[in-house]
Amino acid sequence: MKKLMFLLAFAGMSFGAYAQEVAAEEIPTQKDKVVTNGFWDNWFVSLGGNYISNYSSQEIGVDGSPFAGERGSWGGNIAVGKWATPSFGMRAKIGLGWGKQVNYGKNVYVGPVHTWNDDSRNPDYGHLSISLQPMLNLHNLIGGYKPRVWNTIIYGSVGYYRNFDYHANSVVAGLGWLNTFNITKRFHINVDIYGDMLDHNGDGINAVSEGSAGDFGTHDWQIGWSVGIGFNLGKVGWDNAPDVDAIMAMNKAQVDALNASLAAQQEENARLQEMIKNHKCPEPVKQVTQIVASKASVFFNIGKSKIASKKDLVSVKDLAECAKANGQTIVVTGYADSKTGTASYNQTLSEKRAQVVADELVKMGVSRDKIQVVAKGGVQDLSPISYNRRVVVSLK
Repeated sequence: MKKLMFLLAFAGMSFGAYAQEVAAEEIPTQKDKVVTNGFWDNWFVSLGGNYISNYSSQEIGVDGSPFAGERGSWGGNIAVGKWATPSFGMRAKIGLGWGKQVNYGKNVYVGPVHTWNDDSRNPDYGHLSISLQPMLNLHNLIGGYKPRVWNTIIYGSVGYYRNFDYHANSVVAGLGWLNTFNITKRFHINVDIYGDMLDHNGDGINAVSEGSAGDFGTHDWQIGWSVGIGFNLGKVGWDNAPDVDAIMAMNKAQVDALNASLAAQQEENARLQEMIKNHKCPEPVKQVTQIVASKASVFFNIGKSKIASKKDLVSVKDLAECAKANGQTIVVTGYADSKTGTASYNQTLSEKRAQVVADELVKMGVSRDKIQVVAKGGVQDLSPISYNRRVVVSLK
């Protein structure tokens, strides 16, 4: 009975140790999928300075260049936002500074209150804008997520515009192109180019209602250039999602071995219980010679030629020892899954995988002239498809 209790305790400890090894092992991940981030992850705040070119609904015959002196004004902005995924985010932006009424060129009459002539000189006015801006990271959307120095982002904008000097309110809507350049994990520089459309009285002059729309139609416009710095808050970046198929394939051999070990222990326990029940003395245990399996599989992650789990080499080691003892040749056959990549790419990948395992056999003491390397390219022999990302080692 004491022997029986000892065997059961040993089985429990063995299973616990195996579970800890699997948990500590590096988990294979999927290249193009990420784990959803938490609410406080991937926030950012930025601060910038603006140069703004103003276009008014009442102007007639003014130089159209955005860098013309009569159009230029200055300001600043602050923004707070969050990336919900590597490709999509949202920010709230506040702009504060000066706009400019562009109103001269020819004599212009815009009603009983405001009349200008060629001697007028485009007065400045203070303004505040508050906008909500959905953003799309094109680099991550097209090329997949990975940490980059440069990210190019397009966004839309809608919000509220306040002209302080003329007590005018306006809806503002526009489009923008934002580029960020990462200096460190936390800090980045941003360069922003945008265009906004305001109501016709955004600059304080209600030209349309007085019947005198100018060269730029019935709305006021602004084109802005902004340069600033940004700071990333919370956790930065995303973790790749686990590759469940690869994990299952990688651990299949270990799980099978554990099940076989447990089955053997259960059989031995049943034998001991039967002996105790019949009050017989235990018979001598016969020595069983271990038979080495004729094949072993080594698995790889998608698109990789690095062995996913070094535990797969345990069975390969047994084959190597058997081959050395009997002077046999070892055949190393590489595969890739046919659903990923082109035929030529998979052929090269399967050859690289086979060569990696061949190198491991050499490290185990197998002579290279006793190793035969074969590359089968992309196949679909097994299901799920991830089981085909492997190298099969066999004795010839």
